[in-house]
Amino acid sequence: MIVGSGIAALRAAVDLASHGRVLILNKGELFKPAAHYQLGGVAVALAEDDEVHLHLHDTLQAGDGLCREEAVHALVEEGPRLIHQLIEWGVRFHHNGTRLSFKKGGEHSRSRILHAPGDSTGGEMRRVLMAKAKTLDAIHIQSHAFVMDLLVEDGRVAGVQYLDEKTGALKNVHAEAVLLATGGLGQVYKETTNPPGACGDGVAMACRSGALLSDMEFIQFHPLVLYAKSAPRFVLTEALCAEGAQLRNIDLERFMSRYHEAGELAPRDVKSRALVMEMQKCHSDFNYLDLTGIDAERIKKRFAKIYQRCLECNIDITADLIPIRPAAHYAMGGIATDLHGATSLSGLYAAGEVASTGVHGANRLASNSLLEDLVYGARAAAAMVEQRPPMQPPARAAKPARADRDVRERVPPPAAPGPLSEAELQKLTDEVRSTLWNHVGIIRQGKTLKQAAERLYEILLPTAASACRRHLEARNILDTARLIARCALVREESRGAHYRSDFPLKNESTPPLHSFVSAKTAVYFA
Repeated sequence: MIVGSGIAALRAAVDLASHGRVLILNKGELFKPAAHYQLGGVAVALAEDDEVHLHLHDTLQAGDGLCREEAVHALVEEGPRLIHQLIEWGVRFHHNGTRLSFKKGGEHSRSRILHAPGDSTGGEMRRVLMAKAKTLDAIHIQSHAFVMDLLVEDGRVAGVQYLDEKTGALKNVHAEAVLLATGGLGQVYKETTNPPGACGDGVAMACRSGALLSDMEFIQFHPLVLYAKSAPRFVLTEALCAEGAQLRNIDLERFMSRYHEAGELAPRDVKSRALVMEMQKCHSDFNYLDLTGIDAERIKKRFAKIYQRCLECNIDITADLIPIRPAAHYAMGGIATDLHGATSLSGLYAAGEVASTGVHGANRLASNSLLEDLVYGARAAAAMVEQRPPMQPPARAAKPARADRDVRERVPPPAAPGPLSEAELQKLTDEVRSTLWNHVGIIRQGKTLKQAAERLYEILLPTAASACRRHLEARNILDTARLIARCALVREESRGAHYRSDFPLKNESTPPLHSFVSAKTAVYFA
């Protein structure tokens, strides 16, 4: 059984189909996956001047000391074969003549990023994988199936309980192995590039069943996100900066040279913090991205989808300044897994953004996520067939953090509220998302992190509410938000995407440590 229908899910399903029946459960419509929201490409060491060891080095550098090197080895070494396989199956990447065309991304030392026509590389990869899956009789795909929780029997994950969104019925279905490939969790933040369904479903249900989670505090915020009040947040790829785009504050001043020697080509986390600091300094809600000095026809051709989307908001990116502000984009942490997707629960596996393999460390290298989906989707499928044993929890390097125990030991109200109206439910969800954005966002501070974590534990949802998608997603958003806030509170250092104004430097007193947490334990490091 596979929960989710993105690239990691489909890549796993294709390999599993030769070993038995495969059921894919997908909430909502089948044709609205997160891959279509990803305008970036896929990074792979296939260019003539590139090498696998260079891709490895760049990934480790971006991860700021927290990448698991063996996980990155698997990514960069197995990725080229799987990309070639996708091309054989029909994926269309840009070419220069007969050769693949590679672009250079921020923090990449070589041009190694492949793009598909129309800017939606993830969508193109998923299109081909879905077509491949539909040719395999063993694969059955069911949409409008909202998986609520895992079924745990005799200490093993044996299936799931899901809501049939069409009929309202609750159903239990059993399987020899379950793969969670539910994608991201950006909807726990008020500002996000993620699709509406990215509510942390997989993380939340795994935690409720006792699975170990890792590095939940590391959330990557994309700096270049269109800020138009009447439109959903839309990513403006960092390739625009490589083309010469300039960042300006509300007073039209360029400012990136004050924050990093690379200017607009600085790492994502540096750019995001700089944008926030400039907004605070200028008392504004946004900054500007300026493309007006770049050849207009080149922009229209190279960034056709971005050009069209901005025109829909009455912004001509070749002539107008583009209002932007950062938004939550990608979760580096998630369900802790080994190198094969096995979690700490027997029978449960995870792949893609919902998993914490250690590939991304404290900060994801741009365009590595789609490659991770392929590599670890395939690896998880092999592990499910082999029935690999669960991942062994790592030994603790330090006692659980006192600050986290203080938060968890707070006494909540004596009883959960009664049934909530749609308006009341939306109000609570909005408060959770605003709390994360305001206090567990790009720039964090201990006092407000503790207040945020405590407030999130005071918010309660009905324990026996009628099953409906809105309520189930609100529960997952709240559960996931609590985990992020707790882990951010106890990491008293700044590393990668996690920046603490009260601890602005890395902790050099110990080797870099990963955070771990479960429903039964306080946050600890190992």
